[in-house]
Formats: sequence, structure tokens, C-alpha cells
Amino acid sequence: MTSTLPRPDTRAYVTVNPATGELVKEFPSLTDAETQAVLQRAHEAFLSWRRTTAAERAGLFSTLAELVQANAVELGRLVSLEMGKPAGQAVYEAGMASSIAGWFAENGEALLADEEVQVPGFRQAVTRREPVGVILAIEPWNAPLYQAMRAAAPNLMLGNTVLLKPAEITAGSTLFLVSLFEQAGFPADVIQTALVSTDQVSTLVSDARVRGLTLTGSDRAGSAVGEQAGRHIKPAVLELGGSDAFVVLDSADVAKAAGTASACRLAFGGQVCASPKRVIVTEKVADDFIAQFNAAFGNQQVGDPFDPSTTIGPLSSQAAVDLLQDQYQDAIDKGATVLVEGGRVDGIGAYFKPAVITDITPEMRLYSEEAFGPLAMIFRVPDADGAIQLANDSIYGLGGTVFGEDVEEARAVAGQLDTGMVGVNNFLGGPIEIPFGGTKRSGYGRELGKSAMDQFANIKTYGIA
Repeated sequence: MTSTLPRPDTRAYVTVNPATGELVKEFPSLTDAETQAVLQRAHEAFLSWRRTTAAERAGLFSTLAELVQANAVELGRLVSLEMGKPAGQAVYEAGMASSIAGWFAENGEALLADEEVQVPGFRQAVTRREPVGVILAIEPWNAPLYQAMRAAAPNLMLGNTVLLKPAEITAGSTLFLVSLFEQAGFPADVIQTALVSTDQVSTLVSDARVRGLTLTGSDRAGSAVGEQAGRHIKPAVLELGGSDAFVVLDSADVAKAAGTASACRLAFGGQVCASPKRVIVTEKVADDFIAQFNAAFGNQQVGDPFDPSTTIGPLSSQAAVDLLQDQYQDAIDKGATVLVEGGRVDGIGAYFKPAVITDITPEMRLYSEEAFGPLAMIFRVPDADGAIQLANDSIYGLGGTVFGEDVEEARAVAGQLDTGMVGVNNFLGGPIEIPFGGTKRSGYGRELGKSAMDQFANIKTYGIA
């Protein structure tokens, strides 16, 4: 039986339906002894898992991809229940997780192939990627299936084992996803869900059996975990916040730019690190762009994530709504112009109506803070140089987008953006085939693509004389 309660202000693993405020389920956290037992099992599993062949691992990933796709509806249902993503988008996310597994099934062997080089004095020299041990993966709530697979797949393909710590509000979907690995035939304990506390995370990081850690989350969390990793001289991948710029130049196809910018800003309710949060438009095309962008934002259906007509579900929690509302109101109070009126929706559920603002100044919180929800900012600039300067005036450097039919100019602007990723005349996002990651306070290290195999590998060289 459920009861309507405020979301508990604890670090417990609790599912509270953000559409209704109902407490759905609480998951027991691990005790300190259980945490140590989970780690020991992961370490012991590594000792045998590392000896399997790349072909054997690839075969398991092929089966896993099929299983995840077959269970996409149930996986999506759990994600919608836990964090509010509309059901269709949640099922799509499950498909993304399946695709990652499938990509490593198809490409894992080639990625792990020995690389031979000529070295004077040796008849053969080989560089080989070898596993190192247990990897701790600390994952977020906004895309729990995609993010978990993004961290787990390259490490398991390499021969590492994985302890997966989900966000406190998405334990159910993560536990179900991990159960599919065992159904696919992966040996017991090569991947385990670890429902641990912040203090227990620190204990795990300090343990010699944990050989690396990856975190997707806020820059504050990344700073804390990165400091601990450095103290224990362990590699880390930190995929943190973003306030990505979407630059629209004089030569842009305005209709395509406005459609892409609005759709990508609203995807997953705007709760995406690589979402184009700051739209920077040159004066020549600003009026036309803004009219089309605003029309898209004003044509959204906010509501129950299980209603097929819903395009924007609730945010992940009431706390998330309160933070976004505070940022929005701060901007209004300090002179921002509201182009599409939105904000917190009164009543049951953690709802925020999509909004668009402009005339943002450095005194406003939104100028420097990440807006995690369906709130868009539009900046007018005189020219490409102004766009570059404004785009780089951020503590973040995750991704970016540049639209311009003068492709030479668009590429030149893209080349001057201080980001880890950039798309020209299309939103790049996070394709599974290429590295994902950023610069500055957006973190360091890369996930996905070939680079994902290098983050927690012993890149070992052999020379045979």
C-alpha cells in the first residue's frame, strides 16, 4: 500500500513517484559488512573473468542486447515511475542501453586486438589493453539505464568487474537491468548493484581492490570523488555538469536550427547534462529563430508520464522543481525577459511548465549555474565572434552545437569552442560510436567509443628480442 509523503531528505534508496508524491518502495542499503562482501565477490570474480576471451565476452553482450531490448517496456516503466520520464522516452532510453551492449558485442574484439609496432632492437613489440580489477561506477538518476550501460559495457568487455552504485531514486530500474546480465549468461558477481552510502563509497575508493572509479553527476560530487581518487592514486572518469551553447550564425537554416534546439532542450524534460541550455543567436536571424523556438516550447503537454499525449513529465523530485524555480525567479527579479511563461505547477506532482527567457546578465544565477529542467535561455549577439566569447564564458565545457550554412565559418566557430564535443548543423549528443566527455568543470576522461576501453585498462607493452 502506498502513502502520499514528501520525498525523504535522506540518502536512503527510496522510490517516490514524482508524478503523485507517493512513496512506492524503499530498498535496503548495504551494511558495512555487506559492502565488504560485495567487493570481495567482485574481486574474486575478476580473477576468473579476466581469463575469458574477448570473443566469449562479445557473445554474452550480444545476448544481453537482445534481452534488454526484449524487456524495454518494463525497464521503461520502472524509469518513468522512479524519475518521471515520459514512458515513450524511457523505452527509448532502454533501447539506447541495448544499442551500447550491441555495439561492444560487434566491436569489442577489434578494440582489444594487439597493436604491433616496430621498435629497434626487438623483433616484435606489442601494445595490449589488459584489465585491472574492480571498477566502481557511480551513476545518476536522469538516464539510469543508458548511464549504467555506458559505464559497465566497456569495462566488462575489457575484463574488469563492476560495482554499480545507482542514484538513490532509481534503484529499482538499475537492479532490474543488472539482473539481465545474469540472465544473459554473465558469471555471477562480475557486475553487482551496490546500494551504498556516501561514506561507504569513500571506503570503497580507498580499498586496494577497487582499481578505478567513474562518476556521472554534479561538479560538486565530481570534485569530492576526484579528490579521493587522487589521494589514493586511482584513475577516474568524471562526467559532470554542462551548460552547453547552441550557436546560430547569420547563415543558419533557421527553421532547422530552431526545431533542433527546442527538441533537444526539451528531451528527457531538459534533465540532461549535454542539453543545449544556452541558445546564442546572431542579431540577423534572432527574431525569426526566437519566434519558431518559442512556438515549440509553448506547444508542450505537461502531465502524467504514462499518458501517451504527455511530452513533458514531472521533474525527478520536488527538490528539483524548487531549485529550477528559484533560478527562474532570480532571473526574473533581476531583469530577465520572459518569452514563454512557465515555472512550477501548483498541485500534486513535481511539475515545471517549460519556459524561455532572454536578457540574461552575469548577475543572475542562471548565467553561471546549470539549469536542469525545461528552462531555455536565449542570448542575442552581434556576430560569430560575440557568440564564441559568450559560449566560452562558462565554467562548463561539455558539448556545443553550431548552425551555419557557411560550413567553413561554422567549422571555424566550432573549433574555437572550449568543449569536449561539438556538432555542426546537427546536435551531436552522445553517439555510442565516439567518445563522450568534456573540459573544465564538466569533468575529464571519456566514455563510449574506443576511448572508453582505455580509461581503466593497463595499456601494457611487450617487447620480444
